[in-house]
Amino acid sequence: MPVADRMLAAYPKDLGGIDRERLVACIEACVECAQACTACADACLSEEMVAELTTCIRTDLDCADVCEATGRVLSRHTGYDANLTRAVLEACATACRSCGDECESHTDMHEHCRVCAEACRRCERACRDLLATLA
Repeated sequence: MPVADRMLAAYPKDLGGIDRERLVACIEACVECAQACTACADACLSEEMVAELTTCIRTDLDCADVCEATGRVLSRHTGYDANLTRAVLEACATACRSCGDECESHTDMHEHCRVCAEACRRCERACRDLLATLA
């Protein structure tokens, strides 16, 4: 059982009708994507053609930051604010789409970009799936 699921199971109050399975999937996807984006940016910095990867590096780091913040917001339920949760999920899905698109443009030359793009696509889907249950 993922740690996010165990923590939500231990939460002493009701989650306010949020689909726990989708919530866990989204938290886990955010954490995974943040790690992948951070590692991809670092790998880009090690490439010989680093100057041509500046947009990718920037997009990776922006996406990692947004994913980390989203995972943290989704992990808190005391004083839950549905409007804030929706806004954060939308922002995360947008960041993941942008980063996924950017990384996909480099997959023919860089395996780390392929792995990152896949993580971004999974996270975007997880955010959209959770959003659909909140609307």
